[in-house]
Amino acid sequence: MDLGAHVVDWRPGPVTSADELPPGPAAALSAVFDQPPPGGALPPLWHWLYFLDWPAQGELGEDGHPRDGHFLPPIPDRRRMFAGGRLEVQRPLVPGTPAERVSSLGEVTVKQGSTGEMMFVTVRHEISQDSRLCVVEEQDIVYRSGEDERRRGMLSASAEEAPESDAEWQLALRPDSRLLFRISALTANAHRIHYDEPYVREVEGYPGLVVHGPLLVLLMLELVRDKQVRSLSYRLRRPVFAGEHLRALGGPENGGASLRIATAREERSATAEVSFA
Repeated sequence: MDLGAHVVDWRPGPVTSADELPPGPAAALSAVFDQPPPGGALPPLWHWLYFLDWPAQGELGEDGHPRDGHFLPPIPDRRRMFAGGRLEVQRPLVPGTPAERVSSLGEVTVKQGSTGEMMFVTVRHEISQDSRLCVVEEQDIVYRSGEDERRRGMLSASAEEAPESDAEWQLALRPDSRLLFRISALTANAHRIHYDEPYVREVEGYPGLVVHGPLLVLLMLELVRDKQVRSLSYRLRRPVFAGEHLRALGGPENGGASLRIATAREERSATAEVSFA
């Protein structure tokens, strides 16, 4: 299938949204992480708790994602995966101060991968408070059309402990269905791969519930919570499944930090490079 043919004339314009940034969502995520609420500024990428979209129930597809959306490419039988992104922090966001977000479409490219044709869509977000630009974020989303039969049987989960590491910073966790449920609720994410085990096995071909990609990124950033992040680049390389032991690992590198998520199966399920102010 030629995915590019479906988006020749697809050029959605910018969208502006607003949020009061109340402290409740940040306090709730802190509870999920067994940490006290952040004092003062929001930690990097915690704006994912805000500017949420709640479509009507009848507007959801069978997979739990909206059937239609402003930045969802018009390809048939669309499947979505969060691949990575970048963040620049000019000034941290402050809870309780109204914020405005301007979202726009970035690059759209089609690539041929080992499992078929994929479309990469970048969406850019610029978030301001008091008419001053605070945060610029780019998200890279990968789409494919139809079911990937070759994925079935290729992925497996492991209950083994993540390997020991001599990394300077470490955080160990074993995500379970309760944690995934709470993250889905906090981010308005109704994708069934995070809570519906029969669906995830029989339809999506995964061996178990899939840990949210954004959760893996936030866990890596917990390693540098006490530092002022200026920029961040991250990539989600391999899925992690509920019940697997993982370690968020990292240490200083080139004036910033290099971070990763390791499991018994994968040394680098997710990676991030951070620079500090």
